[in-house]
Amino acid sequence: MVNQTQANAAAARIYGEPYETTDGTTVLTVTRFRGIRGPAPVGIFVVHGGTVSWEPAVDGTRVALLGEFIGLAAAVIATLAVLRRPPWPDLVQKV
Repeated sequence: MVNQTQANAAAARIYGEPYETTDGTTVLTVTRFRGIRGPAPVGIFVVHGGTVSWEPAVDGTRVALLGEFIGLAAAVIATLAVLRRPPWPDLVQKV
């Protein structure tokens, strides 16, 4: 089962044509096909001076939007916790 999943994940990646920049660096783009949504960038391989490095494609807007959503959800939950009284009566000990 694991081998089949790894084979499907490898088949879903699409490697672009390598191209060379003016300073001799070779760049190879990598995308992943995501069904109906189509291809999405994953990152690039950079080959320079005999060394290979991986540069992931990070969508900063998506990360920022997720952070804002989590902050908003935390604010709503905290406000509801302060404003809403518990369903049981107050237990106060009078001396």
